[in-house]
Amino acid sequence: MNKGRLIAFNGPGTNLEIRSETLGELDPASVLVKNLVTTICGSDLHTFTGVRKEPCPVVLGHEIVGTIVEIGSQHSGRDYSGEKLEPGDLVTWTIFSSDPSSQLAKEGIPQKGADLFKYGHAQLTEKEQFHGGLSEFCVLKPGTGILKLPKELPLELAATVNCAVSTAAGAVRLSGNPKGKRVLIFGAGMLGITCAAMCRDAGAKWVGMVDVSSERLNRALKFGVDAIFESGNRSVALLAELAKTSSGKGMDRVFDMSGAPEAMEVGLGALGIGGVAVWVGAVFATRNVQVNPENLIRKLITIRGLHNYNYEDFVYGLDFMRRNWQRFPFVSVVEKTFDFEQAEEAFAYALAHKPLRVAIRIHPTI
Repeated sequence: MNKGRLIAFNGPGTNLEIRSETLGELDPASVLVKNLVTTICGSDLHTFTGVRKEPCPVVLGHEIVGTIVEIGSQHSGRDYSGEKLEPGDLVTWTIFSSDPSSQLAKEGIPQKGADLFKYGHAQLTEKEQFHGGLSEFCVLKPGTGILKLPKELPLELAATVNCAVSTAAGAVRLSGNPKGKRVLIFGAGMLGITCAAMCRDAGAKWVGMVDVSSERLNRALKFGVDAIFESGNRSVALLAELAKTSSGKGMDRVFDMSGAPEAMEVGLGALGIGGVAVWVGAVFATRNVQVNPENLIRKLITIRGLHNYNYEDFVYGLDFMRRNWQRFPFVSVVEKTFDFEQAEEAFAYALAHKPLRVAIRIHPTI
């Protein structure tokens, strides 16, 4: 077991390349994992099409599930929750590793901490190749949050925990407790429906969803959403509809998972006094958002931004999914599964059909 296959992405417009590479000696503080499943995230598609820039060649895929092969002699041998780790354990891990003693990590922002490394986003080098989902193995660096997975959780669904699910958990945390609150979410993708289900699970009074797709909106109704609004090019009319639903009081929490400046602008207009907006979706270049400062000031509105998540969000995300994967139809979000050699087809399908997720089996025996 000194070699493994990986799929290299060499840039937009090029074919994915299957390579065989040598696994070097494991760093004493690291953990070697055999990847089982990776799911294709929206950011993977953005990189694949050139909307998002990453240093190439790169092994895409950061929503990953695998089994432990080897634990370095200097690793604690425990997951982030303190559970003992052993070879053969089914695990997932944070999208990042960073120095837990850095100032930003101590402030609860380890995803921006010192020595930051992001799985599925790093360039292939002569020294390091196995650090993405589209490879047979992944080397987990020190500072990576690892969690053992409950055996009952479907692997394809478990893979989404370390990106979309944990990011939604971070967004809900930043917004403040949604219990008894009126919540509005823009973007009915994986982030949006997970955020809706989390707010419902936390006791939100009312949850609304806005999207351009009627198909996605209708699906959102199964994830704790009370009312749906098709946006299109009708900001003024949409604001009027939203005002009616709250008897003119406005929303308490507004989440933008879409990344559309128009959505963020409408969301700010929909907030009531003391409202909180959390912006998550715009992880690519957009035009500037227009903000009315008087509205912001007089309503005491707070705007929070979130990129990725912290370790505690990761723990909460897995706990939420463990408790709720059957309460809400999360198994339906992974619409098609492909084998390792079909990665090119998987990306083509995801771009053509726009499912919430497609999965790629790295090893066909699962």
